[in-house]
Amino acid sequence: MMLEAGFDPRLDVFNRLMRDRVVMLGAAVDDDIANQICAQLLYLEGEDPNRDIWLYINSPGGSVTAGMAIYDTMQFVGCDVATVCLGLAASMGQFLLTAGAPGKRYSLPNARILMHQPLAGMRGQAADIAIQAQEFAYIKRRMAELIAEHSGKDVEQIKADFERDRWFTAEQA
Repeated sequence: MMLEAGFDPRLDVFNRLMRDRVVMLGAAVDDDIANQICAQLLYLEGEDPNRDIWLYINSPGGSVTAGMAIYDTMQFVGCDVATVCLGLAASMGQFLLTAGAPGKRYSLPNARILMHQPLAGMRGQAADIAIQAQEFAYIKRRMAELIAEHSGKDVEQIKADFERDRWFTAEQA
């Protein structure tokens, strides 16, 4: 096979996937990745608001705020966002996997899924740490509520599962 000058097969593959309404989250969730995925979701909704979008997830997790931007965009677009775990969906990756449209959440046979409470590092003056702790408690509670809502599980069970790393196989998830 002969490649044209300036051809980058990595970009061509992702462009081809976009034409098939496939979005890839294949890295840690940060602001740049979140902005890219949000833009892709919005673009695909604009192209055809009635066809599903497929979000494939292989991610160790990442930023809660960046992940919430993706989550909110998934919920905002009018078309269903189906989610598929390949490899690993950990932490924020697990949260986004769970946020897929009902009946359209999948995991490949050897994928692994890790759920745990959000992580935070706090420093500064005592008053600032107290404010950060309140915000962290809110985020933990809100994420547990959303996971419960999307999974159909009891929020108290989700909170209990949050206390330690909880690994799932594809079958268990």
